[in-house]
Amino acid sequence: MTRRRFYAPPAAFAHDGARVELSLEESRHLRDVLRLRAGDEAFVFDGEGREFACVVEDAGGRRGGAARLSVRGRVEPQRPESPLELVLGAGLLKGEKFDLVVQKATELGACVVVPLVTQRADVRLRDERDAAARVERWRRLALEAAKQSGRARLPRVEPPAALADFVSQPAEAARLRLLFAERGGRGLDEIIDPRAPAPSSVTALVGPEGGWDDAELDAARAAGWLLVTLGGRTLRAETAALAVVTLLQHRLGDLK
Repeated sequence: MTRRRFYAPPAAFAHDGARVELSLEESRHLRDVLRLRAGDEAFVFDGEGREFACVVEDAGGRRGGAARLSVRGRVEPQRPESPLELVLGAGLLKGEKFDLVVQKATELGACVVVPLVTQRADVRLRDERDAAARVERWRRLALEAAKQSGRARLPRVEPPAALADFVSQPAEAARLRLLFAERGGRGLDEIIDPRAPAPSSVTALVGPEGGWDDAELDAARAAGWLLVTLGGRTLRAETAALAVVTLLQHRLGDLK
């Protein structure tokens, strides 16, 4: 039977772990959409990998208050997390295309999504309020995708970062850093040797609709990023982002 799943951060649980209170938005979904009432079973995950079987104590009532649930015990999430810690950096895209990238990358098991401000992106953020509103939307989409796909770990959606600042960050030990480009890179088979121990953490960068600027590629190379080129076809930016996540989860993760 499909679990009726809700999200609550660790701070929403009582100190003894016996009860949890949902946000008003999650409470509305429990009460008004799924029509759960006192005594009904529900499952709550905390976004950090833990999931709990619960029973509704109070659905929030007619005033639209917060729902409270009693916690019966910890359970295994519906879907295990991938062993691959995958960070996806993607150039900002027009319209709802970046929404699609966030949603599907979450379903495919990405741990972090970073919107990247690049030279050739057709999207320009007006100000900090514009950026904050977009990030809030993407985080809601990531939450819904995590609930739908059975994940108990909520991926982080970071604030937009300038590509130059992102690629110049110090490299983490044992983390594979890949930049996917239409030109100038090697094949994935040349970079990930199936005979060698598989890396457990990867950061993958995918460009915007206009592609990478030559100066951006040069800066990434100088900072130690490995350039990868996939096949001979030109992919749309959102297609490339999801293809990259799928390939890496197949090669290094749990998408077998």
